[in-house]
Amino acid sequence: MKHVPIIFLLCALLFATSCEEASSTKTIRLAHGLDVNHSVHKAMVKMGEDLDSVSKGRLRVEIYPNQQLGTEREILELIQLGSLDMTKVSVATLENFAPKTRILGLPYLFESRKHAFEVLDGPIGQALLDNAEQFRLKGLGYYDAGFRSFYTEHEPITAPDDLEGLKIRVMESVTAIDMVKSLGGSPTPISWGELYTSLQQGVVDGAENNPPSFYLSKHYEVCPYYSLDEHTFSPDVLIVGTQFWGTLSEQEQGWVQKAVKKSLAHQRKLWAISEAEALEKVQKAGVKISYPDKEPFIKMTREMYRPYEDDAALNKMIQQIKSLAK
Repeated sequence: MKHVPIIFLLCALLFATSCEEASSTKTIRLAHGLDVNHSVHKAMVKMGEDLDSVSKGRLRVEIYPNQQLGTEREILELIQLGSLDMTKVSVATLENFAPKTRILGLPYLFESRKHAFEVLDGPIGQALLDNAEQFRLKGLGYYDAGFRSFYTEHEPITAPDDLEGLKIRVMESVTAIDMVKSLGGSPTPISWGELYTSLQQGVVDGAENNPPSFYLSKHYEVCPYYSLDEHTFSPDVLIVGTQFWGTLSEQEQGWVQKAVKKSLAHQRKLWAISEAEALEKVQKAGVKISYPDKEPFIKMTREMYRPYEDDAALNKMIQQIKSLAK
């Protein structure tokens, strides 16, 4: 999908703002890159409904899905400028703006979904959200984005050696790039919206993502092998611009936080259903799903933790995360 030229976007948003000022309703302009059938989008729709209800129509959410207003990186830049209000981004994208969040992209950091959300919903997760505020991005919470695994066009990934020489699409994330390199692959950052064509044309040999994204993107049509090595658990982060947040009264902020809390809980329930459905549907479509031994992958990516040993604060946080799995 082609992006909206920035000048037209800004003009449209300025027009919307001027119209908004003429009424008593404040509109939260929310953009993201996911399909409208994705659990995150559905949870955002619910958030809008709950916010409209609790505020008695004084706050409403206007959603722009499917990268209508740009990639995750471009949307975050618009939020920092104050041209947009809210988004969800993968933590892998957020690390380019709030560097400390990169630890959440470390491979095999979390042993289970339960372990992950014990961390994310606790003091460590909140500290990482708070850290982003200095970059004009206020984190409101974490959506479930599951575990990411490799899918390929020609052969399944049964061991790290199978990645040798393969071009694997990754997000614009240094952590994701380093992970694929450590496993012997050739990481290739490509926009999500351009990935289907890139797979189809052989620009890359495969990619890595969670089951619902693999299914909803129709990448299974060109990649019939899905290897559930579950190398990372990279949550989606709900972000609001600090500039916009500062325009809300304390009562309005409370309304937003109340609607967000319900949205997060709703999405996590939807996610569990969508993940199971996605795996079932791609398998019926002919995808061969495999479950490789994770230990060789863990061993080869262990080196990625070494640089953090020199950062006392982040190393302590990593050790705290690991200890919560016990």
